[in-house]
Amino acid sequence: MATVEQYLSVLAGAQSATNADAQRAAVAADYAKVATADGGCCVSSAPNRGAIGYTREDLALAGDADLGVGCGAPARLAALRPGEAVLDLGCGAGIDCFLAANDVGGRGVVIGVDMTPDMLQRAREGAKARGLAPPRVQFRLGEIENLPCADDEVDVVISNCVVNLSPDKPRVLREALRVLKPGGRLAISDVVSTAELPARLKTAEALSC
Repeated sequence: MATVEQYLSVLAGAQSATNADAQRAAVAADYAKVATADGGCCVSSAPNRGAIGYTREDLALAGDADLGVGCGAPARLAALRPGEAVLDLGCGAGIDCFLAANDVGGRGVVIGVDMTPDMLQRAREGAKARGLAPPRVQFRLGEIENLPCADDEVDVVISNCVVNLSPDKPRVLREALRVLKPGGRLAISDVVSTAELPARLKTAEALSC
């Protein structure tokens, strides 16, 4: 398994394919459509959810917070423990936050960060419906490159197929390390490219997926 330092080294050598602001805008627009059930890319069918790591119990607990996006189950990778503080980068409608809240229990804290207001609205509504109020579960508006979190605030950082959407991936990881307590853990489910992408996939719209 690669270390964080090795991952940062690889990312630092990658060339940005598009203007950062344009890429963020494309991502935000597409995921706003997902949040409002108007479509968008990256939506997988229900049978595929088990293949990426979610159990039947997870999906039952997630309910309508599962929008069919993501490529793994980072809360399962993190092996969360009762009482821990967890941060979810790009939390969407809150699926992994709700699973994390169940794992860390009443003494734990879960923070979800997302840059899409429509997603945060869904996440907050979902938390209210589940009786999960701040500070136990809280959702913050922000970019994962500039986390609205204090230094050494959390025990675990998780993320589900979101780091790849950032135009500045090394900064995302530096921010994750900043907010982690000493000895903290990072659990990321994501996709990586193993070869040069064709030009048609280097547009902001394509990279928003």
